[in-house]
Amino acid sequence: MPLETLDRSAPSLFKQRASRPSQLALYSALALFLMVADARFKITEPVRAAVSTVLSPVQWLVAQPVLAYQNASRYAEVQQQAVRREDEARKELVAMAQRAELSDELLEENEHLRALLGLRERQTQPGMAAEVIYDSPDPYTRRVVIDKGEVDGIAPGSPVLDEKGVVGQVTRVYVSRAEVSLLIDRDQAIPVFNPRTGARSVAYGDPSPARSGGMELRFMPSNADVQEGDLLTTSGVDGLYPPGLPVAKVVAVDRRADSAFTRIYCEPVGRVQGVRHVMVLQPLGRATHPEAEALAAQAEAEKKAKKSGKGGKKDDKKTDKTDKDGTVQPAKEPA
Repeated sequence: MPLETLDRSAPSLFKQRASRPSQLALYSALALFLMVADARFKITEPVRAAVSTVLSPVQWLVAQPVLAYQNASRYAEVQQQAVRREDEARKELVAMAQRAELSDELLEENEHLRALLGLRERQTQPGMAAEVIYDSPDPYTRRVVIDKGEVDGIAPGSPVLDEKGVVGQVTRVYVSRAEVSLLIDRDQAIPVFNPRTGARSVAYGDPSPARSGGMELRFMPSNADVQEGDLLTTSGVDGLYPPGLPVAKVVAVDRRADSAFTRIYCEPVGRVQGVRHVMVLQPLGRATHPEAEALAAQAEAEKKAKKSGKGGKKDDKKTDKTDKDGTVQPAKEPA
């Protein structure tokens, strides 16, 4: 055989590898050795530290997209919670503002009702409380409508007051409602009395914005003793308003040299604008008291007794006579 054909490869004995079970056993033993050595002697700590140092930039770079996504998700969630909390806070703030406003309104209404109750206790005139439900639809008048009417005993001409003074007068009465003309209505007039001077006059309503206050004392002489700040009360001469009720306060006195009269402007003491609760008094001419009713009943009884006594005597004179046998003879006329 020539030399060129000689097989130059190694013998098959050196080419043979370990079997798979042998490799598994070897690797398992090596792994067990490394674990025991690392647990006992810490021989892999430097290797682990070096590898961690080398791989830390790679780990940071790989973790950035995940962190960015997590931060964006957390930011969106926090923003939604903040918006939700802001809406809830605004709603709660609005509710608290409404409750506070309602509380102030109820307190004010309670004060007005207490004042009306005190006014009712001080008044000798019978009256009842009423609530203003709306203003009159007529734009040329100053009137309001209350929730009491004919079924409640409201009569035309009844004085209407609030806790401060006279507000107006009942001018129209319906079944369950009544219309009240305020003091500043152009058709309204009320007799007033000045306690400081003892003078009586008549105050007229005037809703014109050019007027100062809404009421005016007309036909007052130029030398009339009227000053700004004078309090005018009801005089009681009209037979409707009880005397002594506060009506208005003088706010301006215009004395003109070319006129024999003085222009006196007044401002109502009562709340003619925005009044809600009022007291409706019975007109003075229709007011009845227990003593007056008793005296009137006694006087009426005495009148009836006198009439019946006179009538009885006349009847006795004109009574027919009856005989014993039952026949009736007509009475003789007096000579």
